[in-house]
Order: sequence, then C-alpha cells, then structure tokens
Amino acid sequence: MKENIIRKSIELFDEKGFIETSIQDIVGNIGVTKGTFYYYFNSKQELLRDIHLSYLQELLGEQQIILEDKDKNYIDKLYGIIYLLIKKIKSHGPNARILFREMRHLNQSNMDQIKKKRKEFRNNFQLMIEEGVQVGEFNNNVRSDILTIGILSIANRSYYWYNSDGEIGEKELVDLYLELILNGIKA
Repeated sequence: MKENIIRKSIELFDEKGFIETSIQDIVGNIGVTKGTFYYYFNSKQELLRDIHLSYLQELLGEQQIILEDKDKNYIDKLYGIIYLLIKKIKSHGPNARILFREMRHLNQSNMDQIKKKRKEFRNNFQLMIEEGVQVGEFNNNVRSDILTIGILSIANRSYYWYNSDGEIGEKELVDLYLELILNGIKA
C-alpha cells in the first residue's frame, strides 16, 4: 500500500504540483482512507521527502557501481553517469521533475537531507572528473567544480524536454552530450 501511495503521489505531484495536490486527492485516487495515508506518513511533507530521498539513494547506488568499475576509464565513467541520468527519464522522469520543481516546498530539515544527498552525488562526480584530469584523460585547464555543475545541469535539464520514446534514443542523446562535453562545438 505504501508503494501505491508513493506511486500515485508522484503522478499527482508531477501533474498538479505538490501544493495543489491534497492528501484527499492521493487517497481518493487509490481508494483508501486518510487513515491509511497517515499509517505510512505523518504528513504530505514527509511523503515528498521520502520520494526525494528514495530516488537520490537509488541514483547514488547506481553511480557508485559505475565509479567503482575498474574496467572503465574515466571517459567511460563519464558516459555511464550521463547515461544513468538519461535512462532514468523513462522510468523515473516524474520523480526527477518533482525533485527539482517541488523541493522548494520542503521544510528546512527535510531540505537539508535532500541537499546532502544531491551534494554527495555532485561531489562523487566532481572527484571522478578530477581523477580523470590527474591521469590525463580530461583537460586540466577547466575548473572541475564548474564543469561538474555544467554537465549535471545539461543532463538533469533533459527531464523537462526529452521523450525517451521520441525520435532520438537515449544512447544517441548521451553520445551527443558526450561529444559536446569532450569536443565542444568549435569547427
């Protein structure tokens, strides 16, 4: 039941927004009472936090697998993390959209938990870039912190426009991003 509440909440938060979605909307759509909701969550705020934390924890776990793969060079790891974010659009697009759009509705304590997980993902990515610079796979004349934010912004912004069932496939989009990142647009 908890998963049903989460799944329907993600749909409604994505469609209507966090503020416009009531607990009654959630329980009414799955045919249970508010008591059922409160059995699993103390508040809508707690539900939103749990949605965010669950999604981020999943991303961190998959990121760690990529980063720890000794058979991959740093370009492959860069590709892997960008692909991870893009492939999640099909299965978790609404999660990501509400993560970025609805985070502002969290109280400070919940916001701090989310920011900590986001920072962990970003720091892991930045460390991978820095290691790639040290071994000579990446150019050393670019600030790793700015590059990290730029790459993650490109990939994460795709949640708003990319249709995984559209004319361009996930791998094609990631190849395009990687070409842009590694070689730019200069002729």
